[in-house]
Amino acid sequence: VQLVESGGGSVQAGGSLRLSCAASGITDRHCMDWFRQAPGKEREGVARFRSDGSTVYASSVKGRFTVSKDDAKNTLYLQMNSLKPEDTAMYYCATTNRWCDNYFFLSAIQFWGQGTQVTVSD
Repeated sequence: VQLVESGGGSVQAGGSLRLSCAASGITDRHCMDWFRQAPGKEREGVARFRSDGSTVYASSVKGRFTVSKDDAKNTLYLQMNSLKPEDTAMYYCATTNRWCDNYFFLSAIQFWGQGTQVTVSD
């Protein structure tokens, strides 16, 4: 099982980035998620893509971030618009079949990617 994130970088506030997560060795995942962790803070759920196509977003990113998935490429995306300095964090791709409700639980995650850094400056 491998989740490989890419697309991170440094942008100014108001800018956009698109993160990608290429998944291999896994199929039929009920949930594919994006989490993030800022220095000194707990890891938090950002966005979820369910196998039925429905999505869940943290309130802090709703309306600015969009999660999507290309099944043919088995790749998860996170389009991030109107970025703010508080979005600065390491962003992780994750997947689980244990819990796919409207809340993010770290303990339910089965597989993690290595992370990609997003830095937003004023």
